[in-house]
Amino acid sequence: QVQLVESGGGLVQAGGSLRLSCAASGRTFTNYYMGWFRQAPGKEREFVAAIPWNGGVTYYADSVKGRFTISRDGAKNTVSLQMLSLKPEDTAVYYCAAGQVRFRSKISPVNYDYWGQGTQVTVSS
Repeated sequence: QVQLVESGGGLVQAGGSLRLSCAASGRTFTNYYMGWFRQAPGKEREFVAAIPWNGGVTYYADSVKGRFTISRDGAKNTVSLQMLSLKPEDTAVYYCAAGQVRFRSKISPVNYDYWGQGTQVTVSS
């Protein structure tokens, strides 16, 4: 019912930047939160950032605060993650997610119902 497709990943050097996009379609997202998560090999899926679909207060992991910015474009049905000052430890598969998490933890991946296929971000040292 909800389809999410990430794009924009790639290989960059430390200190570089990337902008990830998540194209959303299907069910209305009016009451949803949109989140970005990442997962590195051998590690658990980790919260990165979240934003209400209709806009509002944003949430960021401490590890990315000040470097990453989540935003939405309702007209284009997209959610983006601007990543600046990338570090090798940012290397992971990045996933876009959607869920009805208004009254639940915004940082727990189990509270999100829909996921994209992921896009690889690799940061070289």
